[in-house]
Amino acid sequence: MKNLLYILKVILLYFISLASFSCKNYRDEVTITVRQFQVPVLKNRENNPVLQIKISVPDSDKNLNVRRFRITSSGCDNHEDIENVQILFTGVDSLWPGNNTVKGIFGKAEKISRVLNFKGEQTLSTGDNYFWVVCNLSHSTSLYNRIDFGFSSVRITGCRKMEVIEINTGIRQRVGVAVRKHLDDNVHTYRIPGLATTKAGTLLAIYDVRRLSSRDLQGDIDIGLSRSTDGGNTWEPMRIVLDMDEWGGLPQKFNGVSDACILVDENSGKIFVAGLWMHGVLDTAGRWIEGLTEESNAWEHQWRRKGSQPGFDVRQTSQFLITTSTDDGKTWSEPENLTRMCKRREWWLLAPAPGRGITMDDGTLVFPAQGRDENGVPFSNIIYSLDGGLTWKTSNPAFSGTNECAVVQLDDGTLMLNMRYGQRQKGETGRAVAVTSDLGKTWREHTSSRNTLREPVCMASLLKHEYSLNGEKKHVLVFSNPDVESPPRRNITIKVSFDDGLTWPEEYYFLLDEGTGRGYSCLTSVDERTIGILYESSQADLVFESIPLEELLKINK
Repeated sequence: MKNLLYILKVILLYFISLASFSCKNYRDEVTITVRQFQVPVLKNRENNPVLQIKISVPDSDKNLNVRRFRITSSGCDNHEDIENVQILFTGVDSLWPGNNTVKGIFGKAEKISRVLNFKGEQTLSTGDNYFWVVCNLSHSTSLYNRIDFGFSSVRITGCRKMEVIEINTGIRQRVGVAVRKHLDDNVHTYRIPGLATTKAGTLLAIYDVRRLSSRDLQGDIDIGLSRSTDGGNTWEPMRIVLDMDEWGGLPQKFNGVSDACILVDENSGKIFVAGLWMHGVLDTAGRWIEGLTEESNAWEHQWRRKGSQPGFDVRQTSQFLITTSTDDGKTWSEPENLTRMCKRREWWLLAPAPGRGITMDDGTLVFPAQGRDENGVPFSNIIYSLDGGLTWKTSNPAFSGTNECAVVQLDDGTLMLNMRYGQRQKGETGRAVAVTSDLGKTWREHTSSRNTLREPVCMASLLKHEYSLNGEKKHVLVFSNPDVESPPRRNITIKVSFDDGLTWPEEYYFLLDEGTGRGYSCLTSVDERTIGILYESSQADLVFESIPLEELLKINK
């Protein structure tokens, strides 16, 4: 009897250990990793990613198949905003779902409820298998609504147990507008945003129209403009405002215009757009290349080597152009060339800095500017007009080794120039900042310079926003850029300063897009209670978002 009991005990322990071993194997067999990303969900864009589901399968001879997903949409503000939801399979590719990554559609839902069931069949491979929950928004979706999908369950045949890991879930994604996308109007790439609000309240977005490639000048590039009369919810078809066509008998790809900056005269309402025109190509020695045709492949950049040179002639140096509108951005004048008026002969280059200009309290119009000095070294400065844009003057350089600056007027009347700083020394992590009280005759470096606002060496935007709170007039400085110290450019973030740029408290950092993109941005005051931003997003070439001031400044929270 004792022997029998012993045998039974051994058998029982064997099966317990076997069961324990099997459970361990089942637990480790499949891991489900669910992740949300802080990226905008866009109107005018198909298949916005809202949830990534990674199913990890170890080496196994089992045949595993996904048969069903259950997804929740209870975090979305308005189900009527959502036209449809799909689950896409991208195989081993973890990148955003796109034409080159999607391997198939697992399921689709067009009637949106709090719980969505997707039935399909997808065989899993050993390793990581990626599924994306994507949605499409209606054109009437409010920019203030939020999108938040969640993972409920998955059914996988051949698998009885799995581990679910959630990363960054519970993110309420913001709604934006894809103002310009790759291949819109058969244009390869849209880049370099500028944004301004007219006296009538119209939003004007400007940008490079890079027709044939994403490459900088020289190339077939024009300056385009989009108008919005409803706070950025919808945008009119693109207008071209600067295009030198086939000037001088050269093809359009040798007459590119780029790096536009927009300025609204707050007194007259007149609107100015400045851009840099490059005619032909200079070789590595700075000599004009003759005989260029449509078949020619010569290329050089105005910022590279000797791509722009001292002098004024179109065959010597890139040209500073300006166009104007007096009807709220609907029509634009023929371009005026300001090169001889504003550029010093010995400088290799004078160009607008991309983004937006300002009107000072006394009516002075100010464009942020950039150039290359008599040694070819980059610098930042301003050009300004004291007579409503009839004539323009140029300041002294504010800082060496910088470009792509932004300008604001502080409360004490001084101008602050915030600059992309490409020649940082060891230990320096941020943008260069300088101020002037005499329109750039003299400059002094600001105490926040080079170590306060970190950057990966990229264009950024700076805005002075004025508002009232409890009957008291107030203002803040608002700044946007990729909030990283080194490439790649990612984490498009808005920051706020309550002390004219001395400090930028981290508790007010406002992340818009954590994805990798080209990173340029431009801010404007849509109205007293709203900040608008146009930026190069991970989700589209140019994206507009609207941010309530109360949310940005955490008022009444």
